[in-house]
Amino acid sequence: MNIIHHKTNIDVALFNHIDINLYPLFIAIYEQKNISKAAQILCISQSAASHALQRLRQHLQDDLFVRAGSKMLPTPFAEQIYQPIKSALFSIQNISKQKQKFDPSLIQTLKIAVHDEIEPIIFPQLIRHFQNLKLDIQFLSSKLDRKNVVADLASQQVDFIIDLEQNYGDKVQYQSLVEDHFVVCTQQNKMNSELYFSASHIGVSSRRTGMLLEDIHLNRKQFSRQIFLRCQHYSTALQVLAQYGDAMLTIPKQILQHMKIDKNVQIYEHPIELPSLNMGIYWHKDLQDNSRNEFLRLEIIKIFT
Repeated sequence: MNIIHHKTNIDVALFNHIDINLYPLFIAIYEQKNISKAAQILCISQSAASHALQRLRQHLQDDLFVRAGSKMLPTPFAEQIYQPIKSALFSIQNISKQKQKFDPSLIQTLKIAVHDEIEPIIFPQLIRHFQNLKLDIQFLSSKLDRKNVVADLASQQVDFIIDLEQNYGDKVQYQSLVEDHFVVCTQQNKMNSELYFSASHIGVSSRRTGMLLEDIHLNRKQFSRQIFLRCQHYSTALQVLAQYGDAMLTIPKQILQHMKIDKNVQIYEHPIELPSLNMGIYWHKDLQDNSRNEFLRLEIIKIFT
């Protein structure tokens, strides 16, 4: 490693024996700890990735990665060379970007993972915006899987996540898009805290168990309510609400604006002051300066600002 740090003269002839394309594969395997995911990121077959890794092993005379269950873990030598290789690739990438103007017309797809209750808020505006830009893009919406957000973004299974603000770790970047707040729907002709907490409530969550977000905030204020129905969709909740005159539904106002509401249902501000809901866009930190990702991200942010 002294050669890496201290040699100042470049041996140009040595590059006849170096395939620089092998090094992005090294970085991808190192970060994903999985050769299949690395191949997916680089848009090559797993077989091609395996052959390329073997060539790099022979060139560097080190195994670089050893299999441990389903993971590929770096050898001590791979740990040592990871940062110098990544820095060198960043430098090459930045030099290339200085002379290359990104062409948005080359974008073929936009893949976003989003909760299905949020989808109506996002996609109509998003599609209209990109059509106004005269871009021929295929839009792909998939169900949000919060357990795999980092992996899905890193492997580029999706370009972006759109979700309520939360901590997905230091590998994921966030930008707020929409601020929202809870309102209450009911057939009752007035609203106050006493009526709210004496009523039977409908709760909505895609999770089987766990406290609802509004109940987390209410519990912090030492309030609790009785939920007689927990369902997966607000559209279901609103249909049930139309059948039960005394029931109540707490729902984000932005989502409610895209729902069909029975004529007998009234909408009230929440009787308890609850924190605002921030919904935003998430992307992987390593794609922060990627031209395609940056263009799409900034255009999406424009829609909501």
